[in-house]
Amino acid sequence: MDILALAFMRQALLAALLVGVAAPLVGVFLVQRRMSLIGDGMGHVALAGVAVGVLTGRAPVLTALVAAVLAAIAIEVIRLRGRTNGDVALAVMFYGGIALGVVLIARSTSSPANLTAYLFGAILTTSASDLVVVALLAATVLAVTLVLRQRLFAVAQDEEYSRASGLPVVALNLTLAILTAVTVVVAMRIVGLLLISALMILPNATAQLVGRSFAGTMAYAALFGVVSSIGGVWISYYAGTPSGGTIVLLAIALFLAASALVGVGQRVARTRHTSAERHDHEHGPHCGHVAIEHGDHVDYLHDGHRHAAHGDHWDEHADASTTDPAAPESSRP
Repeated sequence: MDILALAFMRQALLAALLVGVAAPLVGVFLVQRRMSLIGDGMGHVALAGVAVGVLTGRAPVLTALVAAVLAAIAIEVIRLRGRTNGDVALAVMFYGGIALGVVLIARSTSSPANLTAYLFGAILTTSASDLVVVALLAATVLAVTLVLRQRLFAVAQDEEYSRASGLPVVALNLTLAILTAVTVVVAMRIVGLLLISALMILPNATAQLVGRSFAGTMAYAALFGVVSSIGGVWISYYAGTPSGGTIVLLAIALFLAASALVGVGQRVARTRHTSAERHDHEHGPHCGHVAIEHGDHVDYLHDGHRHAAHGDHWDEHADASTTDPAAPESSRP
């Protein structure tokens, strides 16, 4: 059966697409700030918010959002004003949030299955109203992240320099914390509160292996996030597995595959050239040797060998097809 013919699967895949794009774009700044686990802390606090919603009969998504945003603000205030460092504030949020959630859940008469859906995700039960909320929150996260990406990156790299440059460091840190809280709530029905941090961090870890710039890393992170979320939902439908766990396992598989491919590529690159023998001659446009274009640089043909500049030394590029003096030349001095 074509799963796109099923209304609930179309809603699930669209929700996965939104979360797959939004979560890694927030996570990239958390990785830069070495706060990769803050998503876990937000998830614990959001659990308390879900429990409040279930206990009072209100929408759990809204109560979770309020709880997570308040926690984000509290963490930044403690980090800014108090002597407690960020790690301790994070620990307070972890333990306080989950303890309050456990106490409130114990007083609730709701079915445990409903709470499990928030903890581990239940994307196949996403309703049209849930999708609207997810779309609005994800659009907000994307818009703010893309508009402020350069400033958020500057603050993540060096707060003191950013402050000296006139950037509103406190406001930007608070914005990032709130974006993280919103992202956690957006994704709790897709991957679950206990797994959301993985979707924020793993695509970024994979993107850092293949990206060559910050903008490129962000683009790759969003791509890997979408592949993980949509692919995970697709696989979970046919395999009969929980969507949240399947999404995270696919993200891990992508990371391992990228690591292996990058490692193989580096080994191949190392075998393509060896250190050149020591000689006093330095090559250049007027050295008298044949110049051959080789990718993004120029090799010089000298005594049957191809020499290329690498930093402060010359390497020998072993390529039998062009070590012959009769090989095609790109230019001659």
